[in-house]
Amino acid sequence: MSKPRMTTFAEFWPYYVKEHRDPKTRSLHFVGTAAALATVATAVVTGKKKVLPLALVAGYGPAWFSHFFIEKNRPATFQYPLFSLAADFVMFGKMLAGTMDDEVARIVAEAEATDHEAPPVTVASKGADLSVN
Repeated sequence: MSKPRMTTFAEFWPYYVKEHRDPKTRSLHFVGTAAALATVATAVVTGKKKVLPLALVAGYGPAWFSHFFIEKNRPATFQYPLFSLAADFVMFGKMLAGTMDDEVARIVAEAEATDHEAPPVTVASKGADLSVN
């Protein structure tokens, strides 16, 4: 049974953050995003459009390496390319602002709290419904 496909960025963001728990992964994404932006800027400034494909290699190379060898998960880009690209830039901005570590801690804590919540237990006794929530 597969999970329903995420259709909004608000749904996707917590998933993305949980897939980037390791600070080394986030650092490699930061380096990749910065390199991709520098490559695009170089192409614009020099007028050499031929270097634009290098932005993909510069951006995705370190990011995918981090997923395969550090996080040991599948890059979200494969299933959600546009949300993943947007999330890369959100994470880049949060890392520049120094708030990404707190974002990871918050989302991981929320996920763990949700995972540990017990489902409601219903006990029937002589016609009475005693629900424990």
